Amino acid sequence: MKILTDHDVYRITVDFLKRTGHDAVTAKELGLHRSSDKELLEKAKTTGRIFITRDKDFGMLVFLKKELCPGVIYLKITPSTINGVHSELQKILEKHAEKDLKTVFCVVEPHRYRIRHID
Repeated sequence: MKILTDHDVYRITVDFLKRTGHDAVTAKELGLHRSSDKELLEKAKTTGRIFITRDKDFGMLVFLKKELCPGVIYLKITPSTINGVHSELQKILEKHAEKDLKTVFCVVEPHRYRIRHID
């Protein structure tokens, strides 16, 4: 799966995604370390990547401001919940097709996740 990770995603999560076979790149690797949230979403969309973040403000951008959206996975993760969130993230990425994840906003927590379709 092609993924773009936000600035705030833990390196351990990026490494986990790569280890499990995903084409994950960070905003920094693409030279987007000073980009706005809107620019990050646009880059994910134009490069065909799902966007992963720890920033809950992306929900507002996607649902209230109707920003161009590539599909967003929001990780409710802390250092103490990394294993639980990674387990749920792996379930999502195995269960759902990439094309389907590009039309949703998904919230991932330890031991559960919620998917909301983007209109």
